[in-house]
Amino acid sequence: QVQLQESGGGLVQAGGSLRLSCAASGRTFSSYAMGWFRQAPGKEREFVAAISWRGVNTYYADSVKGRFTISRDDAKNTVYLQMNSLKPEDTAVYYCAGRNSPYDYSRYLRTSDYVYWGQGTQATVSS
Repeated sequence: QVQLQESGGGLVQAGGSLRLSCAASGRTFSSYAMGWFRQAPGKEREFVAAISWRGVNTYYADSVKGRFTISRDDAKNTVYLQMNSLKPEDTAVYYCAGRNSPYDYSRYLRTSDYVYWGQGTQATVSS
C-alpha cells in the first residue's frame, strides 16, 4: 500500500513556473511507475506526464511537451513536475498517481493504469 501526497500548487501569472512534488509512503517507491494527471472544472481528468521505473523513460502530453518536466528522486520517495511557461489553460487540480511496476518500461498514460492516487493540488494560472 502506498499513500501519495501532492504539494507545490498555487497561483502564478502566465509565463511563470511552479514545481509540484508528490511524496510517497512505503519502502518500495523505486519500483513504482508514476504519473501526473490534471482535471480542470467541468472536464475529465487528463494525462500530463509519466515516468517509468527507475526514471528510465518519460512521457508527456503534447500540450505540455517542452514546458513540463517530470523527474523522480527515489532516495526521497518523491516525484516532481516542473512546470514552466505556464498558460491559463494549465489551470487545474493536479494529481499524482502510482502503480507497482518493477523492471517495466512501459508507458502508462490512462487513469485506469494507476492504482494509487493523491488528493491533488490546485494550480491556477492567471492571464
